Amino acid sequence: MSLSFVDKEIDKIIKDKKYPYPLNIAMATSWILGNHKGESLKVLDVHKISSLADYFIIASATNSTQARSMADNISIQLKKHGFAPRSIEGLHESDWILLDFGDIIVHVFVEPARQIYDLDDVWKEAKRIDIPNDYYYSSPEEEKKPAMGQSDKHYF
Repeated sequence: MSLSFVDKEIDKIIKDKKYPYPLNIAMATSWILGNHKGESLKVLDVHKISSLADYFIIASATNSTQARSMADNISIQLKKHGFAPRSIEGLHESDWILLDFGDIIVHVFVEPARQIYDLDDVWKEAKRIDIPNDYYYSSPEEEKKPAMGQSDKHYF
């Protein structure tokens, strides 16, 4: 995947009128995570139940290197659009990386840390925002498989 393609896709999501700020940033972040093979992605609207942020993005990585790569790419891409993280926690040798952008907070876990901290249950009252299927990475082999519902590919 070329850098210019990534830049164009992120720019398109951020400028998409159906995603007002800060949802546009949350959706751009979910695209980045999905295209870095993030698993069990969730975008949670927490603005009515928390003063911490408007949206939480939760994702799983298969290892700490992948988690760091996801976090680094999110930071780089959002900085290009004027959104620098206020705080980054757990970037070095941790099973949970937190990126705080103010209105959105991104949580990248390495399993089994996601199960241990169980943010999915802690924030179960939050409204879940649907993530379009085309936000996820697909290999050429997976593209040839039957459509969702007919395949064993489970992202959600």
